[in-house]
Parts: sequence; structure tokens; C-alpha cells
Amino acid sequence: MAAKLFSPYTVKGVTFKNRIVMAPMCMYSSHNEDGHLQNWHRTHYTSRAVGQVGLIIVEATAVSPEGRISPQDLGIWNDEHIAGFQELAGLVKEHGAKIGIQLAHAGRKAVLEGEILAPSAIAFN
Repeated sequence: MAAKLFSPYTVKGVTFKNRIVMAPMCMYSSHNEDGHLQNWHRTHYTSRAVGQVGLIIVEATAVSPEGRISPQDLGIWNDEHIAGFQELAGLVKEHGAKIGIQLAHAGRKAVLEGEILAPSAIAFN
């Protein structure tokens, strides 16, 4: 059987240049604590695309500021975040990789200051 790792692969009309996938990780690198992409993200993900990863899945990205795993999580909870993700997608696509995103909400395990809101009084631990 021939090795298929570096051969193109098509799923529902989307062709990936190979079968190498970078899984999402919690990187906690939005150091301004506003959820915006930093230069670190541009370098990190573009480097993986240059390294011939076929599909890059961006780290856990919070859908609301109250649902972040940490204050340094990437965010996609308002329109101000769109431009950074558009830029990142363009940088990755320049090198032939596809890009996806892992949407996240930490729920009661969020590590943020302030009052905890919940639908019931069930204890955390």
C-alpha cells in the first residue's frame, strides 16, 4: 500500500493538499486580554502553513468574553475580531493550507474575575 500522508484529499468538495492536520490547542496568547489576534498568532499559524500542514485548526476561540477559559483566550464575540481572523486566513491560504477554528465556551470552568452567573445554585465542586 502506498503512503497517502502527502497526497491530496477531498472532503465534500474541499481539497486539502495533504492529510496533515494541526489540531486546535489552548495557547492563551491574546495578551491584551481583549481576544484579538496578536503577532504571535500570525507567526505561529503561518509557520505551520509554511511547514506544509494541510489543515490548520485555530485554537479554542471564545464566543463570549464571560465564557473564556482564561483572560488571554482568543475571541470571536464581536465584529472587531473579524479583521484579524480574515488576515490570518489569508496568510495561511498563501501557503496552500486550509484553516478552521475551534469555537469554545468554558461554562462554569471559566477562570475570570467577577460574579459567577448560572441558571441554578448547583455548587461547582
